[in-house]
Amino acid sequence: MRKNASLKKCEWRLGEESREERRFSAAPSGLICAGFSPESVGFYIDIAGEKMKRALYCIAILALLFVSAPMLLGQDPPPGVGAAPQTAPTYTPKFRGDPAHSDSEAAALAYMRVVIRAENQFNKQYNHYALNLNELVHSGTFTKRMVDPNRGDYTVSYKGKKEGYVLTMTPKTLDATHRSFYSEEDGKIHADETKPADADSPVVR
Repeated sequence: MRKNASLKKCEWRLGEESREERRFSAAPSGLICAGFSPESVGFYIDIAGEKMKRALYCIAILALLFVSAPMLLGQDPPPGVGAAPQTAPTYTPKFRGDPAHSDSEAAALAYMRVVIRAENQFNKQYNHYALNLNELVHSGTFTKRMVDPNRGDYTVSYKGKKEGYVLTMTPKTLDATHRSFYSEEDGKIHADETKPADADSPVVR
């Protein structure tokens, strides 16, 4: 008797299928046999669909925030997310035949040229070279401020004696665009990108 009653409960009358019943025809048969009406099943299907839409919407919002938050906060995005390839800036020569590989090198070489010219003038005037950089002040265009050995990305080292001198420029980071430089009383500037430059290093052209 119970089985017959359940079958009757799941049975639909032909010719009386409403719009709700047509929508209900796509629902799982288990829901029908459990005693749900077409209207109630359709309602629950709509609710489930709305919840799914809201879940997908929340996931999309979270993904957007994950990508854009570092940019809004002024921070770098996570590796691989919105990252653009970085290239080293190209150096623009300051004059024809400029041997510098970067602005830092250009400044270091310009400093050395000023010292070399000041040394030549000092030696011509006093018949010997300066024992230290302080003695070069007002020789040529060498100023008191240039006595400071900290020259941006480079550090100056000077060893003088009456017969000659050794002037070196050592970069904070040694690489192809921050070479080390070396010069003596002959006025030639030597450069090296792998080690501290010396008299045997290639001459800067």
